[in-house]
Amino acid sequence: MKFTARAALILWSLLMTGSAFAQNTNLPGVNVNFGQGTNLVDTMEVLLLFTVLTLAPAIVILCTSFTRIVVVLSFMRQALGTQNMPPNQLLIGFALFLSIFVMMPTGESIYKNSIVPYQAKQIDATQALKGLETDLRAFMEKHVRKADIGLFYDVTGAPAPDDIKAVPTHYVIPAFIISELKTAFQIGFLLYIPFIVLDMVVASVLMAMGMMMLPPMLVSMPFKLLLFVLVDGWQLVTGAILRSFNT
Repeated sequence: MKFTARAALILWSLLMTGSAFAQNTNLPGVNVNFGQGTNLVDTMEVLLLFTVLTLAPAIVILCTSFTRIVVVLSFMRQALGTQNMPPNQLLIGFALFLSIFVMMPTGESIYKNSIVPYQAKQIDATQALKGLETDLRAFMEKHVRKADIGLFYDVTGAPAPDDIKAVPTHYVIPAFIISELKTAFQIGFLLYIPFIVLDMVVASVLMAMGMMMLPPMLVSMPFKLLLFVLVDGWQLVTGAILRSFNT
């Protein structure tokens, strides 16, 4: 009975304390407000901001130069036939830093036109996100192909506008991804050609020597690595990727 009475007393004290703090409690230097006078607009802005942060990885991967770079580097590794060398972590990290290099002008524009005014409370979160979308669209519009945008208008049956600025963002993003994948595959095809020729030469030599049981890939791999090192392959591939964004 004593334990039950003590527990009831503690519970009653907590309830009374919660009721007291539920009101506006103004202590010296402390202003406690539990849910009273909350601005719904501010709450929605915070929710919108957290939504954008949740989608940030997808934005970085699909709305920037990252897609083209990582696909080309993957093709380069497969053309060399080195399987998991360089490892995935290294390729992704390298692609990320190359993407930062390519996207630096866009990032500076976003920081100057959206982040700084938002931190200075000159614009609200909605205007800051609108500015971020505008700068990213400017990059995507520069590299997207009109044929890829036209695909989505053909599917929906909607009339295509004369100006790309009038194209909705949910049309621009998938069209940009298709354009980046096509460009990456074109570069990957060109990277494959010299290594395929080398594989064919090695296979012909082995067949002429009667070594049909010896896998040509096993013999050609050291020659591929030697050729790649002699022509400074990583510099050539990186330069080709970076220059592809200037065209």
